[in-house]
Amino acid sequence: MVQFSTARLDASFAALSDATRRGILERLGSGDASITELAEKFHMTLTGMKKHVGVLEQAGLVTTEKVGRVRTCRLGLGGLEEEAAWIEARRQIWNARFDALDEVVEALKRKEKGDG
Repeated sequence: MVQFSTARLDASFAALSDATRRGILERLGSGDASITELAEKFHMTLTGMKKHVGVLEQAGLVTTEKVGRVRTCRLGLGGLEEEAAWIEARRQIWNARFDALDEVVEALKRKEKGDG
């Protein structure tokens, strides 16, 4: 079975748990943006936006670069491959359990039909 980095998954899912941070990632998907641009888009203070970007940066989902007085944000290089693989592994487990439950239900239906 694939081994996942617990610390990375924890940081990523914690970062993704906030709607504003998910929105920031969506915005950065269309191109780089400064902290000021992001703050304006999300109607936040610069300090608030810096905190959100910091959480995303610690999770490796965003990188920033400061040139002069402007801090530019872009999507991180790592992407969400490990997180998607973790979710896919759990999806397969749940699908197998639901399939097994379907088999039990069908067997009970057949038994009920035979008894009735």
